[in-house]
Amino acid sequence: MSLPSRFVRQVLPALAQEIWSVYWTLFKLMVPVILVVKVLEELGAIPVISQVLAPIMGLVGLPESTGLVWATTLLTNIYGGMIVFFELALQNQLTVAQVTVLGGMLLVAHGLPVEVRIVQKSGVRWLVALAIRMLGALLYGAILNLVYASGDWLQQPLTLMWQPELHDPTLLEWGVQQIQSLLVILAVVSVLISLLKFLRWIHVERAMIWLLQPVLRLLGISKQAASLTIVGMTLGLSFGGGLLIQEAKTGHIHKRDIFAAMFLLSLCHSLIEDTLLILLLGADISGVLWFRLVFSLLAVALVTRLLARCSDAFWQRWLVYPESLSNPVAAQEAKANV
Repeated sequence: MSLPSRFVRQVLPALAQEIWSVYWTLFKLMVPVILVVKVLEELGAIPVISQVLAPIMGLVGLPESTGLVWATTLLTNIYGGMIVFFELALQNQLTVAQVTVLGGMLLVAHGLPVEVRIVQKSGVRWLVALAIRMLGALLYGAILNLVYASGDWLQQPLTLMWQPELHDPTLLEWGVQQIQSLLVILAVVSVLISLLKFLRWIHVERAMIWLLQPVLRLLGISKQAASLTIVGMTLGLSFGGGLLIQEAKTGHIHKRDIFAAMFLLSLCHSLIEDTLLILLLGADISGVLWFRLVFSLLAVALVTRLLARCSDAFWQRWLVYPESLSNPVAAQEAKANV
């Protein structure tokens, strides 16, 4: 059988099946959550959550009104939070430091209904996944606020260099936007999996893993999960998480490695798109990129080293679903029935 004929008959069908498997996993996770969040949004859940968050914002040096920005971002995504932010910025005078602190928190904790579900699907308990995002965002915001305040850095008033046209979409427009997003995700997943296959074929992936081995070893992430973690950090948790879910089903990656990778992705993902979005708000790159990288790497290294001393019984009771340490497929089926 010639090489082109083998590619068409064997490689392409297997590739298409893998792409569809990853996408269908994400689709089943995202669509129900998106619909539920939209219903909650229409019922006025976001203002209620913002009232709960308002007192907390003072702990990180932010006015209570910014709680509405974070609440919107937590339930929807960074784009939704940006709309509320620009409305807020016209009514309140914020400093660059405050916007950077807020932006850092938005980057760590956003889109939780969808992204926490993705992390849960990989085998990590949903309460642990939620705690990592919320506590991580608050801790990072507090550290950033302390650093900027102690050095009297970035205390100049914020000047908006750009502001989008604020438009509340109709239900039909919202539906079209969601369909477009799902189609974009399918395209990105197709490109990602094809690219990963190609990189493995020409052994570039091995070179990347070899270069990152010292950092990965420090973080407790095995080389099997390295390339998928890199995907998530650069492009987003949904993409990296979707690929990690697929690997978890095959049992090729131990759940402790999955946990370490998901921990890192929870704190630091989508370094390209999300970082650029927060920079548009007027935040400084020090807090939304460089400090965030350092904070995430140190946090994951510290936690994984502490948890390495814990028994499997502790992991199964508190961190991952019981079946997931030994039988990933059974774990997925058990959680699907919950």
